[in-house]
This record gives sequence, C-alpha cells and structure tokens, in this order.
Amino acid sequence: MKKITTAIIALGATSALMAGVNAAACKGCHGQNWEKHALGKSKIVANLTHAEIATATKGYKAGTFGGPMKGLMKGQVAKYSDADLEAFAQTIGK
Repeated sequence: MKKITTAIIALGATSALMAGVNAAACKGCHGQNWEKHALGKSKIVANLTHAEIATATKGYKAGTFGGPMKGLMKGQVAKYSDADLEAFAQTIGK
C-alpha cells in the first residue's frame, strides 16, 4: 500500500509541475504527437529520449543549446523553471 501511495503522490507532483508548461504551444510546431520537424529545422522530438529533451529545453533557457531556432526556443522556455522543464520532458519522448 505504501508503494501505491508513493506512486500516486509522485504522479500528482509531476502533473502539478507539468501543468505549468503549455504543451499546446509546443505542439503547434512539433506536431500533436511530436512527429514533425518544427519549421523544417528541428529534430523530431518523438525520437528523442527524456534526457535529451530535458537537456535541450534547459539549454535553450540558459542560452547554451541550439542551432538556428535557438533564439525562438529561448523565448518559448524562458518562463519555466528547470523543474518544470524536467517534469515536462519526462512526459514526452522515449
């Protein structure tokens, strides 16, 4: 029973953190199932691991990651905490 309670609490915490990330804005360019090359330039997010997504989103925020879409993506993720981005990354990718 303790494991179930812990899992429910962890799921609730992850959902609460993820609630701050506007996935609809992301899906506008990356596709409903993360299957698109955003603006013909990005990697397909569905093919990335959770860790790669977390590294990319946090790197965009810090200005230490990215290619041609670096400036655009920095603006998209700047308002989120690293914890928000980490939790969000765990919900997409592999």
